[in-house]
Amino acid sequence: MSLPAAAPDRTALVTGASSGIGAEIARELARRGHGVTLVARSAAKLEALAAELGATGVRAEVIACDLTDRAARAGLPGAIEGRGLVVDVLVNNAGLSTLGAVAESDPEAEMDMVELDVVAVVDLCSRILPGMVARGRGAVLNVASTAAFQPLPGQAGYGAGKSFVLSYTQSLAGELTGTGVSATTLCPGPVDTGFGERAGFSKADAEDALPKIMWVPAGEVARAAVDGLDKGRLVVVPGAANRVAAAVAQVTPRTLLLPVLTKGHPAFKNR
Repeated sequence: MSLPAAAPDRTALVTGASSGIGAEIARELARRGHGVTLVARSAAKLEALAAELGATGVRAEVIACDLTDRAARAGLPGAIEGRGLVVDVLVNNAGLSTLGAVAESDPEAEMDMVELDVVAVVDLCSRILPGMVARGRGAVLNVASTAAFQPLPGQAGYGAGKSFVLSYTQSLAGELTGTGVSATTLCPGPVDTGFGERAGFSKADAEDALPKIMWVPAGEVARAAVDGLDKGRLVVVPGAANRVAAAVAQVTPRTLLLPVLTKGHPAFKNR
């Protein structure tokens, strides 16, 4: 299984493409000749990236969309088709996290997170996979996290959402066997993208909580992701230390793991 061949009427839809891992995945796909459709809320950032990628000779489209808005999200496939394009690669990268104990959480913020991290992934897969299967070609990359392999006190909804994405994508891979369409889950560990700061904890807190050896640059994560997608891999975990940590987390009894994870999380540093 490999990525579908690039063509002028084909595109790779990348959500959360305005910065971080999403922008780097778009760059990596463009380097390999794939046209891209960049989706996020920030039109200005998307336009700047589209200009950069367009200068390399690929077709780069921009669609500003709030992916927590179900009606707006439902219009994405039609907007792409209206530009004479079919989606051969779907990258569900957009995501966010809240920070802190559930008992102290803002319900609206929690629901927005689940809408983006979980519901949007299911929605876009449900809308775009039928066309891929009918054409007999396509590739789906759903971005989870190494948090998918363990509970995550302090970011309970985020960790659970990423566990959902991992399980969901593995199930998709089973369903898609023999169709010419592949499904891969990307599970990065810590990456310096500003994601943590947006969630509510500082870069210093994140670096204190997670060893330096676990941090992988966004460009390296993107290369591993697209390589894995091209090879039809089921799960991609960039960085040897993260692969070891994920494996250990899966087999460690939760009664032993939970106190360590809770004590080390930035959300609880002052408790």
